[in-house]
Amino acid sequence: MKAYLSSGTLKKQVEVQITGSKSESNRLLILQALYPNLKIENLSNSDDTTVLQNGLLNNTTTIDIGHAGTAMRFLTAYFASRKGAKITITGSKRMQERPIGVLVDALMDLGAQILYLENDGFPPLEIEGDSIVHPKVEILANTSSQYVTALLLIAPSLKHGLQIELLGDITSRSYIEMTLSLLEQIGIKTTFSENCISVFPSEGIEDQTVTVESDWSSASYFYSLVALSEELSVTLKSYRINSLQGDAVIVDIYQQLGVSTTFNPHDGSITLTASETKLPETLSLDLTNTPDIAQTIAVTCFGLGISCDLTGLHTLKIKETDRLVALKTELEKLGASVVINQDGISVRSSGEIKDSVEIETYNDHRMAMAFAPLAVKTDICIDDCEVVSKSYPGFFEDLIKVGIKAEFKR
Repeated sequence: MKAYLSSGTLKKQVEVQITGSKSESNRLLILQALYPNLKIENLSNSDDTTVLQNGLLNNTTTIDIGHAGTAMRFLTAYFASRKGAKITITGSKRMQERPIGVLVDALMDLGAQILYLENDGFPPLEIEGDSIVHPKVEILANTSSQYVTALLLIAPSLKHGLQIELLGDITSRSYIEMTLSLLEQIGIKTTFSENCISVFPSEGIEDQTVTVESDWSSASYFYSLVALSEELSVTLKSYRINSLQGDAVIVDIYQQLGVSTTFNPHDGSITLTASETKLPETLSLDLTNTPDIAQTIAVTCFGLGISCDLTGLHTLKIKETDRLVALKTELEKLGASVVINQDGISVRSSGEIKDSVEIETYNDHRMAMAFAPLAVKTDICIDDCEVVSKSYPGFFEDLIKVGIKAEFKR
């Protein structure tokens, strides 16, 4: 289905409720599987979270996780550490092209039994779960942080806990710190010093309920809308000033792009309003710790007619698509000049935006949502718009609530 978007009449003030963070939700679901007396509120309604839930409840011998990379990594570690489990995990064609060897190597070093059913280093996997007793492991830290997080989540359930030595520069450190904070929150002792993480064993935790904060990655699209509009003000519910999510850095980033954030402690909301900030000629950012907001920032800068140089993005090449190539292709359709390299992307704007361009999404939810706010500036078509359900099923409904006009056609 295609979504044809135009500016319509933007509302001056609107409230939006975004569901819980996918990142927090998926971590907590693994912890809940290990400690069933843990209760979770404001769980994400994303496809990825649903896939992970279904995988944990699976009573067959095969789990198909589709495009859900988080589910692939977390479930691989989970089932490898469950004695008596015997499961095959597979996914979409793209998922079978996304590497998992770094995680599998670490798990096998710990004593796990995992076989590649087709190509070495890639899904599908056959896993025979067993008790893991080795207390230490080394893992490359300059690839996906989800490999490290997958190990951290199962660590407290292991007989001796786990000590992880991170090799090389750490990518997306904020996501590792989120995982450790959630472990500490439910009563698991951890330490993180230099490149060494220790998680201590725990046979049980106290009865408790954890409320998931709303998703900052999803909030980024509304920051983009406010930046690209003139009078729009958006209030987003269920956000914390001391967030565990690394993507909360958008508060500071978008201050440079003309968006002011007010935290409302009485109801846990934030209000985004346009400010009089003078825009930079070029926005230069290292997004090593927050690569998921790169697409949004690149599109916002283009829509504002300014340049951007974004680095620290090497992990975007192994996402739902090669996000750097996808960004280059689609931004150039709109009139941008784009250069990509191994680590980042540079976008230059001519000051004009081509009208009625159709944006391909490449099975990538973030491509759809990052480009949609450009409807404030020009009519735009988002192809395969249903892909947003991966992380934010209600995205287009909330876009309409803001005042964007949307028409959907097959």
